[in-house]
Amino acid sequence: MSTVYSTVEPIQYEGPHTSNPLAYRWYDAKRVVLGKTLAEHLRPAACYWHTFCWGGQDPFALGDNVLDRPWFRGEPMAAAQLKLDAAFDFFQRLNMPFWCFHDRDVSPEGATLRESNANLDAVLERAGRKMQDTGVQLLWGTANLFSHGRFMSGAATNPDPEVYAYAAAQVKHVLEWTQRLGGANYVLWGGREGYETLLNTDLRRELDQYGRFLAAVVEHKHKIGFTGTLLIEPKPQEPTKHQYDYDSATVYGFLKRYGLENEVKVNLEVNHATLAGHSFEHEVATAAALGILGSIDANRGDEQLGWDTDQFPNNHVALVPAMLEIIRFGGLGSGGMNFDAKVRRQSIDPVDQIEAHIGGLDTLARAFLCAAALYESGDLERVLQDRYAGWNSELGQAIHAGASLDALAERVHAQSLSPQARSGRQERLENIVNRFV
Repeated sequence: MSTVYSTVEPIQYEGPHTSNPLAYRWYDAKRVVLGKTLAEHLRPAACYWHTFCWGGQDPFALGDNVLDRPWFRGEPMAAAQLKLDAAFDFFQRLNMPFWCFHDRDVSPEGATLRESNANLDAVLERAGRKMQDTGVQLLWGTANLFSHGRFMSGAATNPDPEVYAYAAAQVKHVLEWTQRLGGANYVLWGGREGYETLLNTDLRRELDQYGRFLAAVVEHKHKIGFTGTLLIEPKPQEPTKHQYDYDSATVYGFLKRYGLENEVKVNLEVNHATLAGHSFEHEVATAAALGILGSIDANRGDEQLGWDTDQFPNNHVALVPAMLEIIRFGGLGSGGMNFDAKVRRQSIDPVDQIEAHIGGLDTLARAFLCAAALYESGDLERVLQDRYAGWNSELGQAIHAGASLDALAERVHAQSLSPQARSGRQERLENIVNRFV
């Protein structure tokens, strides 16, 4: 089978000193760190949409594809099969263990949902055979509930119940396919679940609709016996001004309100964290603290641009704090690190996509190796233990046991407590981190 990637030999690990642009420098998939291989820690995935569906269109103007791919032309279903062949060839050349998709990435939309489902069935049946032949696994599947005009006012939060029902039927079909393909997770990407103006929005009604929709997905998951994790992907500001799934804390509050906090986790994207005004490590630490950290979309934004540029990660130092939080949490479980990223418009050759994924995976691997060495040193962990040691004292235990304000005030007066400020030594800690990066 010949594809546009056939001229590229399978990518091998050659070590940090290689100058070969088509080799891994840091991602040694079989290297054991903290008891597991790098491949097991990172569980890297290539996404279908940016990699095989985006034609390099200018985001600010109408225009033709600038990326010349054979599956961008011809009869739609034949093109979809051609794209599938190229995708699995791509995964194998990179030794990428996982992939991710939206339903509309994989196959064209039909005139009716029944026709759309039939198109999806035909392509995913073939994808299932390719997965068996290659060993590539599905990290997660999802339904595209944002591109079509019917979803301009949301899917689950739409004022029209027919749109809600259509979205539910679409999710049902893709969730069942995700289970059939052995998917480790299912993502609900609420790209239109928000509002532009309160002048035409019943906010409470829309939140209740969203809560009921998610509860129905949970119910169907258990009905069909899907053992994977359900994930919500926080998405602030873009495309709607006020997104209901703004960040980890917002999603947790939503899940808690509707009794779903033990059923759903979050799929965090680096660029979405920064759009929300947070650092990526903050989002990871928050999700971990709330018990809802599930999976990662690995990319980056442009610090000079306030929108979702979806660039490949290329700064391992910036990712070390987040990797440390993931290690402290105990890893991502069924989740992984999906490259929700695309090459730049001027990177028009197929090999550019290969090199982008090599660089991204090397960046993740190097960041993880640095974070693992930092964690194993115990330097920061000892600082944390010392800083909070007072909470292991009799006073700390009494507070945790529910000491009242009266009891605490009495203790302060009786013992003449006069606590003094202690340095947080931030600069020393930053210097410690720098020793490992």
